[in-house]
Order: sequence, then structure tokens, then C-alpha cells
Amino acid sequence: MILIPEDLRPQLLANGRDPEHDHFPVVKLFNPCGAATWLISAIEPDDPDILFGLCDLGMGFPELGSVRLSELESVRGRLGLGIERDLFFEAKYPLIVYAEAASEAEVITTKPELLAAAAERVRRRRDVP
Repeated sequence: MILIPEDLRPQLLANGRDPEHDHFPVVKLFNPCGAATWLISAIEPDDPDILFGLCDLGMGFPELGSVRLSELESVRGRLGLGIERDLFFEAKYPLIVYAEAASEAEVITTKPELLAAAAERVRRRRDVP
């Protein structure tokens, strides 16, 4: 499976050129044989092998960071399965909200109630002078 299809590359590169903005995740990647998940919001324009997003290796400590696309493409789990792209993922919030919810849940989550609560916490923090 192509993890970063050509039609999504322009958005990811544009996000990478504007690192100060809190972008929505563009791609969700996951290990079908394990608990690892990545919500990718940007590609580093100077090195398109470097993706930025929320990374969760399934050990209870999701964090914002970078990962190499070539590394993800080389992973082979049980039965020889590689990392896959969630074809149905559609981001509803900026990446910081997913990071806030993941910090609370200790795993990347798309549960609407957890994301809504995280969005409210982020909003309150931003409103505090």
C-alpha cells in the first residue's frame, strides 16, 4: 500500500512549510498487527522522507514528533504485513487536540467524546492570558 499518495503530498508539504500553524492530520497510518498508530500532518519540505505528526508506538506514551517514511515502508509485522493507511480517516480537529486526547487516554483516539473534551481543554488554555 502507498502510505502517502500523490494527491495528499501537496497538502502535507504545504503544512511542512508552515510549521508554526496547528494543522489538521492529513493521514492516519497504523500497524495492522500491532498497536502502533501515526497521525501525520506534515512532510519536511527539505527532506520529504521525514513526516511530522502524533506518533504512538503502542506503549502508552503518544507524542508529537518525526518519523521517516522509508522506515515505515520497511516495517513488516506478523504474516509479512506492513504499515497501512486508514482510507476512511477524516480529521475533525487540529493535531494538538488529538495530542491532548492521546495524552489523557495514553493512546491515539478518535472517540468523539474524548476529542471534544480535549478540544475544550485546549480552547480554555488558549483563552487564559
